[in-house]
Amino acid sequence: MKKLKTVLMGAVFAASIAGITSVAGFTGSAVAAGKTIAVSWKIFQEERWKRDEAVIKKIVEANGDKYISADAQGSAAKQLTDVESLIAQGADVLMIVPFDSEAILPAVEKASAEGIPMIAYDVQIEHPDSLYITFDNIGVGRLMAAEMLKVKDSGNFAFIKGDSGDPNATFLFQGIMEVLKPNMDAGKIKNVGEAFTDGWKPENAQRNMEQMLTANNNKIDAVISQNDGMAGGVVAALSAQGMAGSVPVTGQDGDFAAINRVALGTQLVSVWKDSRALGKVAAEAAILLSQGKKMTDVPGVGKFSGGKRGVEVNAILLKPTAITKDNISVVIDAGWVDKATACKGVKAGMVGGC
Repeated sequence: MKKLKTVLMGAVFAASIAGITSVAGFTGSAVAAGKTIAVSWKIFQEERWKRDEAVIKKIVEANGDKYISADAQGSAAKQLTDVESLIAQGADVLMIVPFDSEAILPAVEKASAEGIPMIAYDVQIEHPDSLYITFDNIGVGRLMAAEMLKVKDSGNFAFIKGDSGDPNATFLFQGIMEVLKPNMDAGKIKNVGEAFTDGWKPENAQRNMEQMLTANNNKIDAVISQNDGMAGGVVAALSAQGMAGSVPVTGQDGDFAAINRVALGTQLVSVWKDSRALGKVAAEAAILLSQGKKMTDVPGVGKFSGGKRGVEVNAILLKPTAITKDNISVVIDAGWVDKATACKGVKAGMVGGC
């Protein structure tokens, strides 16, 4: 059972951007500049990680520290060697976005044995020496389901889940089921297809969706997709059957293409997790840890034990925002995406924010 004692931190857009260029207000005068902050990315080619990195790198370097990184390219084996290489390069703090939270544990144990502070960035690592910093993924799942129920509270539902090795896929599904369960128990909603998606890849999600459509003779009324990339694959499968726009689809991350799909009506919602705010919190935490501070000294830290192993870790959870046609201006006004990109192809007067 999830045990969460941390207070959800709002991803306040103006505050998050204002603080990106200066760490001084957070840490005071630098206690010991010249530290090395290392990041191991699981699949850096994904759109969102470039935004995270830009913020993290800027804050780290503004503090007089060194930023180094490695891209695992979707390989658990490569990520193990990447982390060992980052340790060998003198990492004072390790920030890891694990491709597989179980497979990464040997490298985490090695870092722990060497006394290197660690941050599990966006994806949980069940190790007591790892500070988990993310958005509330169970909350993301709840938002997806809640937005779906506003437009479709009954019928045949399909579930496109993320990679089975990523605990976020489980957290998301937990939140989704919390909201949908009453309607499912009442027989209003029927689960007609559920599948994990290797690597969260759009092409794999499209294949999963195609198989579900075939198995159900296209009689699918709603699709809960756990992120925007996969939602793109789902919409492609629906488009091939002339169903895009008539079947609501969820997603998350605020990908530009997804925001545009929301405006066009082929995607119902993208739960936005402002990665600039997440990167800022993580970079500032990394600097504190590099200065010898304890995880419990980092502002906003609480306790979390919602993983498969039930290991209690220190954690900071930020609050996500559901973006629909009704509030698409939120991401435009926040400078996340420009209006031309968000509203491409949208007829004048059809969407308020456009």
